[in-house]
Amino acid sequence: MDIYSRKSRWKLYFLIAGSIIVLITIIYSGYLANKLAENEKNKVILYAKAMESIYEKSLDADVQFEADILEKYNNIPVIMESEAGVFSSGDADHEHSQEYYQKRKEKFLNAGKKPVETTGYARYIYFENSRLYKLITLFPFVQMILLGAFVGFGYLGFSSSRKAEQNRVWVGMAKETAHQLGTPISAIIAWIEHLKVSGINDEQEEIVGELRNDVERLELIADRFSKIGSKPKLESFDVKSEIETAFVYMERRAPKHVKFTITDDSSAYYNGFLNQHLFAWVVENLLRNSLDSMESTGTISAYIYHDGGYINVDLSDTGKGIAASKHKTVFQPGYSTKKRGWGLGLSLAQRIIENYHNGKIFVKSSKPNEGTTFTIRLEKVLD
Repeated sequence: MDIYSRKSRWKLYFLIAGSIIVLITIIYSGYLANKLAENEKNKVILYAKAMESIYEKSLDADVQFEADILEKYNNIPVIMESEAGVFSSGDADHEHSQEYYQKRKEKFLNAGKKPVETTGYARYIYFENSRLYKLITLFPFVQMILLGAFVGFGYLGFSSSRKAEQNRVWVGMAKETAHQLGTPISAIIAWIEHLKVSGINDEQEEIVGELRNDVERLELIADRFSKIGSKPKLESFDVKSEIETAFVYMERRAPKHVKFTITDDSSAYYNGFLNQHLFAWVVENLLRNSLDSMESTGTISAYIYHDGGYINVDLSDTGKGIAASKHKTVFQPGYSTKKRGWGLGLSLAQRIIENYHNGKIFVKSSKPNEGTTFTIRLEKVLD
């Protein structure tokens, strides 16, 4: 199992754990809310009994106990209805119109609730749950919002920190690679010049020429690595011409049963802003992946076309294809389907196109055992 499969499994575990915590919170909050609602209903019943007691006692009787109960439980919103159908509030300081109380009564009854009946002045008492009850019922949702915000900001912070650290590692590795390549390349060039001065025959001259070509290739690779981490200079180049150059180079090194084709939308103008060395590196990486996926036979094609203010290049092959779930994963460092692959080619390609060329690279389409199409999008030079 690769590191990204393990990462996906850990994300699933955390999601399940978080869901369980939220579910427990909702259940427990619901339990507390129901208990509070039951307690408040009992208070309303006691409130009604206190009113009955006051109503039944004579005018000179001591009703201090009942009055204390009414005052203590006045935090629960109640509406009282007399036998004659006249409404009043349990809070004399916040009286409303009869129409207002009638609507509240209808809302209460429509909710399937039953009023508390009394034998006093208030024939029926309609009540609502207190503000505390409403806050408890809302608590799980508030908790989810706060937890989501905390996790979101934490993820963004850690993701940014990790990405910055990865960039430093990438840059350091690339610079060190370019530096390490520089010394042997210089030594090989010196030895080639020494052989030429020493005198060589025609056959050896041809060998030295091929050595020189390979050294130039190594110099190009070192130059590409040296540009990682520094902002490369972008210039106007014909994108189609650059694609053709990369195709010619790779076709010479590909199996003879692999066919290379290039088509376009018949436009004569494909100038885009790019760095030649780095762009060629991207295309070569994609072509190498295509060759690896086709097992020595198939077709690699490029379709170049305009898309608004961009030039798009669709690079397609008839290889093994990529599963839909891996379309984004393939660009992550370390992901590889090859036993000896480092999983850095597509990650480098994405960084070069998106970070240095302000473009986009993505899997446009892919089906297992049918093939894959990658799209490179670059800003075009205005006519």
